[in-house]
Amino acid sequence: MLFKRKLSKSEQLHFAQQMLVLLQAGLPLLNAIQLLIQSAPKSWQAWLEDVRELLQKGNSFSFCLSAQDGKFSPEFSNLIRVSERTGDLGLALRTISQQLDAQIELRRKIQQSLTYPIITLATSFLLVLVMMIWVVPVFKEVFGHFQAELPAPTRILIFISTGIQNYFIGILLSILLAATGFLYLWLKSISLQKYCDALLLRIPFFGNLFRLAILSHWCRTLGHLLETGLPLPDALRVTAQSSNHWVSHDFSAEIFKHLTRGWPLGESLKRADPKSRLLDVETLLLLHVGTESGALAEMLNKCATTLGSQLSSRLNTLSQSLEPALILFVGAIIGSLVIILYLPIFNLGQIV
Repeated sequence: MLFKRKLSKSEQLHFAQQMLVLLQAGLPLLNAIQLLIQSAPKSWQAWLEDVRELLQKGNSFSFCLSAQDGKFSPEFSNLIRVSERTGDLGLALRTISQQLDAQIELRRKIQQSLTYPIITLATSFLLVLVMMIWVVPVFKEVFGHFQAELPAPTRILIFISTGIQNYFIGILLSILLAATGFLYLWLKSISLQKYCDALLLRIPFFGNLFRLAILSHWCRTLGHLLETGLPLPDALRVTAQSSNHWVSHDFSAEIFKHLTRGWPLGESLKRADPKSRLLDVETLLLLHVGTESGALAEMLNKCATTLGSQLSSRLNTLSQSLEPALILFVGAIIGSLVIILYLPIFNLGQIV
């Protein structure tokens, strides 16, 4: 099974950088692969040998990579395929390295911003679950000796706790079954994937973060493809094929469709995204200027950098804002549970 494992972005970046260094040193492609086999990790040996054998049979480098059970992303293989048309494999590997490095850095920032909130929410959920299963039943036994009716909040809490105790396994299995069913449908249904991808962009505040990440990746990919000398229609086709988000994919496909109908790029951008789900006004204007000035690739890369900076800034703001908000949220939940549990004891003096 290890042979079929997909390479992570970090591993793909390492491979691209190693190949770039060897090719820049003047080695032919086949010799570079043979040298890489000698120094590569053991988990790479099998598929690198397969690449070498396919190259010796006269196959293209992009075909050799595509034949490795999906180890490389479509974007990686497509950029290599483009370089075979232009004859500049080094530029493609350099572009791939820049893209992967930017994606890895973006993922690191997102993980760094969301790690604390996720841990805090998970810990608070487990704490509430422990209270419901083990703490509330103890209070329930104590309250059984009271000769008075319990307050409504306490009765509701005990009812919920009893339900969780009696049906915990069933609830857990239902959640797992629902999650598994949704995942299966999501993998099988393109329409569901498109709906979910579009829904992500409509989530308050977080939707804009997703939009910035998707648009930044789109601009960077298309800009790098144009820098390799690929015509705009072909670059849009490869960008659509390389996208891992349906909104971005359909956006590229719509621009391509309008371009083939004779519309200029500026008008095609507007028609491809009439509701501005992905493209903001500022980016649209900058791309229009880049088209008019003949510097579209440079403007796309500048837009990608600007959008990435905006995303980083907002992620930092989100992280700083969530920490105190989560502390208050968790404190309110735990405090409310404690107060509800002690309400009958507070009223004990009235009972006596």
